[in-house]
Amino acid sequence: MTGPDRERAVTEAFVDLASMLVAGSDPVDMLSTLAVRCTHLLNVASAGLLLADPRGTLHVLAASSESTRDLELFQLQRHEGPCLDCFHTGEVVRSSSLDEISPWPRFAAESVSAGFPSVCAVPLRLKELILGCLNLFMSEPVGLSDAEVSLAQALADVASIAIVQDQASRQAAIREGHLQHALTSRISIEQAKGMVSERGHVDMDEAFTRLRSYARNNNRGLTEVAESLVAGRISVESVSDRRRTPPPPPAVTKKP
Repeated sequence: MTGPDRERAVTEAFVDLASMLVAGSDPVDMLSTLAVRCTHLLNVASAGLLLADPRGTLHVLAASSESTRDLELFQLQRHEGPCLDCFHTGEVVRSSSLDEISPWPRFAAESVSAGFPSVCAVPLRLKELILGCLNLFMSEPVGLSDAEVSLAQALADVASIAIVQDQASRQAAIREGHLQHALTSRISIEQAKGMVSERGHVDMDEAFTRLRSYARNNNRGLTEVAESLVAGRISVESVSDRRRTPPPPPAVTKKP
């Protein structure tokens, strides 16, 4: 995507994300949307967002695919990878060609095996406070340009605003690591995905799509639907049988 089409897509992305912020959308839903947007706006195959808990431990909050989520979990479990370096330094971490001499050999092997030989991690930040990071995975051993990294940082900043706004709306003090609501929401969503996947005989990516479709079609928050499903207030069948995908983001109308 180049030229006017790229500019239009970038504008649409920020307008869509800003609309979700103003409307007070579920933060996990918004960040999942942002992860998918990254794959459309940047030269990346997949993206994931990680958030720190009160102890400074990173957790996977959103991912554009289930395979990406598994790769994010791998680096967290092995305590090595670009996201950890990015989180601890607060700096962008790039590797255009992961190999055996990488600073993270086990992660590099797993990432290449998953089809991602190149990676870039961008911090989620609020001034000097690092909340987590945005990880971008490429399907070719080619690094992102400086312009793409700048755009990725702008998208990561939007993610930070969404997290902090959600926290502030709950009248909680914004202190280092006090972002438990978003993390708790993710746990409920993962449980609900598993229930929909098992009942509908679909993979986890499709289960998440059906969960989001149900929430949007019924004008409800993603976390609210997930919690209700897990608690039995919504039947699994009513969600797992939904095959409609989420509606596309609103288009930006150009003035003549």
